[in-house]
Amino acid sequence: MQESVKRFSNRELSWLHFNERVLDLAARESVPPLERLKFLAIFSQNLDEFFQVRVSGLLERVDAEVMSLSPDGLSAQTQLRMISERVVSLTRRADGIFLNELIPVLASEGIRFCRWAELDRGDQRELSNAFEQRLFPILTPLAVDPGHPFPYISNLALNLAAVITDPTDSESRFARVKVPQGLPRFTSLGDGTRFIPVEQVIAAHLHFLFEGMEISEAVAFRVTRDTDIDLEETRAEDLLEAVEMEVQRRRFGEAVRLELPVNASEDLVERLRVEHKLDAAHVYRSNAPIDLGGLWSVYGVDRPDLKFSALGRRTPRVFRATSAEPLDMFAVVRKGDVLVHHPYENFATTTQEFLSQAASDPAVQAIKLTLYRTSGDSPIMAALIRAADAGKQVVALVEVKARFDEQNNIEWARQLERSGVHVVYGLVGLKTHTKVAIVAREEGADIRVYCHVGTGNYNPKTATTYEDFGLLTADPGIGTDVQRLFNYLTGYGRDVQYQRLLVAPHNLRTGLAKLIRSERKAHRRYGNGSILMKMNSLVDPNLIDELYAASADGVRIQLIVRGICCLRPGLVGLSENIMVRSVVGRYLEHSRVYRFAHGAGQDRPAVYFGSADLMPRNLDRRVEALVSITDPSLAERIDTVLESLLADNQWSWELTGSHWKRVDPAAGEDPFDAHLHLHALSANWTMQEK
Repeated sequence: MQESVKRFSNRELSWLHFNERVLDLAARESVPPLERLKFLAIFSQNLDEFFQVRVSGLLERVDAEVMSLSPDGLSAQTQLRMISERVVSLTRRADGIFLNELIPVLASEGIRFCRWAELDRGDQRELSNAFEQRLFPILTPLAVDPGHPFPYISNLALNLAAVITDPTDSESRFARVKVPQGLPRFTSLGDGTRFIPVEQVIAAHLHFLFEGMEISEAVAFRVTRDTDIDLEETRAEDLLEAVEMEVQRRRFGEAVRLELPVNASEDLVERLRVEHKLDAAHVYRSNAPIDLGGLWSVYGVDRPDLKFSALGRRTPRVFRATSAEPLDMFAVVRKGDVLVHHPYENFATTTQEFLSQAASDPAVQAIKLTLYRTSGDSPIMAALIRAADAGKQVVALVEVKARFDEQNNIEWARQLERSGVHVVYGLVGLKTHTKVAIVAREEGADIRVYCHVGTGNYNPKTATTYEDFGLLTADPGIGTDVQRLFNYLTGYGRDVQYQRLLVAPHNLRTGLAKLIRSERKAHRRYGNGSILMKMNSLVDPNLIDELYAASADGVRIQLIVRGICCLRPGLVGLSENIMVRSVVGRYLEHSRVYRFAHGAGQDRPAVYFGSADLMPRNLDRRVEALVSITDPSLAERIDTVLESLLADNQWSWELTGSHWKRVDPAAGEDPFDAHLHLHALSANWTMQEK
């Protein structure tokens, strides 16, 4: 066990380290003020999801008396204790950043957070009028007494807990007022530059809801519940119906966290804790308003001078029309593979336009696409519907088990079905997380297959802030592989063979292990073995051990891991040749890239990118795909991106053992912002002509 403890970091604590890196962006004076506010909102929302999924899972293990330990040797109970201590520290820091740093900085720029008691009579009158017109009709006070049981508290809903006293008998009662979820977390005053927490407005008018009563106490609170969907899929005759039922049940999950302000009375805290069957360790008290995720509404203020400067998204040269005639994207892709890199290159004029042209092109016979997450007004979904209306064969594999997007995907699935799209709902026991599309086009006497393989979702909104790669190709080998993958997804298959793809759960785990071992052999022969990987999370113990073995053989390993990293670099005799960086900044580094210096021969690297992180769920319980990049010019461009991220000294952190340290410019070294650098380079990148 001691050896295991040395080899791995704890998954949950590593995730909290990642969220701390997000919080650090909110604390940096070099970051524009509204962007700092945005990062604070992201930090808060990240923590919400962590409790709903990860903490709830640990609590279930404790309740079930599961005695097995995590790979780093910790029991579920020990992990919960360590998580609680860390979360208290992080939320205390977040409160301080908001109250002591961001509020004064934003006030100096004309954006103010107000308290009810500090408002003048005119402002209070304005808010009172708004309360009477917009809030009073939709608020419902719920008293708790022998005739009224304690009300159910919805997951993440903001509530007011009130202690009211009847002046006739001096008896105190508990009451709850739920804040309607459609309301902004921070109410804007008429000028649009001043904001007040919505619960303060409601609290100031509780006498309208409890007429003739005295309000002894009124504080906001929020309950977080277990929302992880657990499907016994082998028994589910209708996966769509099963997911819908679980989504409905989600709001009735067990409570896992109670949030209140520090000024809540002990009696009130105890009442809420007991009602929700929570230990004291799962009660969190804040100085700042709870649910800072609601700061997104303030971020929406039209003050571009307080945000990152806008970086235009470019269209690759190969996709720029040189005449008044519309560009034929299929003609471009036939000449050679095209690499797109979002958000530096415009998703709308590349991937989205490719699928839009496919929907309108009379020569296109079929379109197939996987859908994991997309926007509510997706132009790609509109293109699929248009294609089906035109009589094309359209297949959409909609993953209805995509966490927190289940309902959105169910609605899209039904809309697509009504339009004649053949909808597949994913596989029993597996989530379909891969991002692939096929366009089959009649060209002469043949059908040519065009493909898109990407690292990100077909989501035009997140494509403006998520960093992702995509490959548009007419390569027959990739086309055959992607067709085999779709046949597996929509039909039946076993032992499916692929040439240019690594696919989970088929050959991805074994393929990556084989590439790592091959690099070890190459290093023993040539002495310059090198592995470079970029991903969101590195958790899988078996592949971490493969990397440790390669490091012990002397292979140089560079890892760019945005989030969780259970590998521990710099350990003597184990990971001395491994360096781990994390880049957390202007864009969400979302692409997954795997490069092996000798993977395609002595002087030719093997480069893959796709949807898979190195986590057990991605390798064993999801359908994922990595595509091999064989065009030397495209592989070189990917190398440039990776090298830029490794050179960054503005948004980077480096891991030593289990400790993350910010990477700052060394003495005499100029600042290097990888995101700005890659944006500048995107103006010059183009496809290598064949």
